[in-house]
Amino acid sequence: MTTTPDHSAPKILAPTPAQLRWQQLEFGVFIHFGINTFAGKEWSDGTLPAADFNPTALDAGSWVRVAREAGAKYLILTAKHHDGFCLWPSATTDYSVASSPWRGGQGDVVREVAEACSEQGIGLGLYLSPWDRNADCYSDPAAYDDFYIQQLTELCTQYGPLMELWFDGAGSVGREYNWDRIIAVVNEHQPDAMIFNMGRPTIRWVGNENGLATDPVNYVVDRTSDTQYTDSSSGLGTAHYLPPECDVSIRRGWFWHPDDEPKTTEHLLAIYYQSVGMGANLLLNLPPDNRGLIPEADQKTLLGWKAELDRRLSGRVEATLENHDGGATLSFPAQVTFNQIELVEDLASGQRITRHSIALHGIASAGNELVEALTVGNRRIHQIPVVTSNRLHVKHSGAGARLASASVYTGALDAGIPQIPEGYEAPTDAPD
Repeated sequence: MTTTPDHSAPKILAPTPAQLRWQQLEFGVFIHFGINTFAGKEWSDGTLPAADFNPTALDAGSWVRVAREAGAKYLILTAKHHDGFCLWPSATTDYSVASSPWRGGQGDVVREVAEACSEQGIGLGLYLSPWDRNADCYSDPAAYDDFYIQQLTELCTQYGPLMELWFDGAGSVGREYNWDRIIAVVNEHQPDAMIFNMGRPTIRWVGNENGLATDPVNYVVDRTSDTQYTDSSSGLGTAHYLPPECDVSIRRGWFWHPDDEPKTTEHLLAIYYQSVGMGANLLLNLPPDNRGLIPEADQKTLLGWKAELDRRLSGRVEATLENHDGGATLSFPAQVTFNQIELVEDLASGQRITRHSIALHGIASAGNELVEALTVGNRRIHQIPVVTSNRLHVKHSGAGARLASASVYTGALDAGIPQIPEGYEAPTDAPD
């Protein structure tokens, strides 16, 4: 006998403390760096010579410093991309930094990044591609599972605490990995690390590489992205609390290319408002060049973006919050003129707000709202025309829903709403 699930019933699942901590980090930096950096490729097939890897001025501390100055709270490094080249001297393969001329074959990029993150107070995450186009044993699933688990164990035991492990699904359609064994390694050695996308995920992909979430941003889902179906690699089948991460590169490519250039400040601002400002995490890729440095043009754009973002989110006035059934009243000590409103949901017992509106107090009738939207989540930032008030009224739907805090921003009343360039689309992530 079978029963049909009741999809109309709300699924209220609470986050773990580790998931909440990860959501509150909000913004991280991705570092795509490897053998592809020296070949002008996005994907390579595992045949590029290891001797090609030879950055002349690699400075992992400067990567972390740029990330921290931009406001990032964590950094994820591509320890192994799909080509199989390892940025640490793995005992599993000679296709690694140990076979390169860099540091006389004695270097370890993962270690240098891990030490820099620890010194500068940034969380460290690692990307270990399940797909490996260099490993001879990849065609033998059982042998490759042993190979991959050994690589994962090296990364989980040699570089200190990890806050995230990034399992990219590219190239793995139809391939069955032994996720029970793989996740057992994570649980044993890095139990607080977030698991991205595959295996037994605790966070998910937003579903595009433009860095953009869409309303609603649901944390309780039965799939690992907004655009992918759930398969056996996810370990899902029923609803789970899986907040999304929005990945995007500051350039068009994920790896550095000499003829590429960074996005504009306005483009990056629009991405921020449509990721962090929608309640999702933002993971912004900063690809080092073949010197092993973040290009100066990228740094200039990034820090200009941070300065403008700080300007827009200045002059914060926190509201006195009075929650009640179906909404909340936000009161300020005096009249305040603002053009941005921030709401934060109380997520301790799960995401509950499914729809909300904001109106000037006493003008909450239909058609007079300042804002009408769906989810709130970890942080919802609304950009509105400039208004003046000492009180706002929030109406929301969702059993047991509560706001944790609410604020307005007064520091950039001249700021317009940034736009994504018309027709922009991230390049298709496909093999070269």
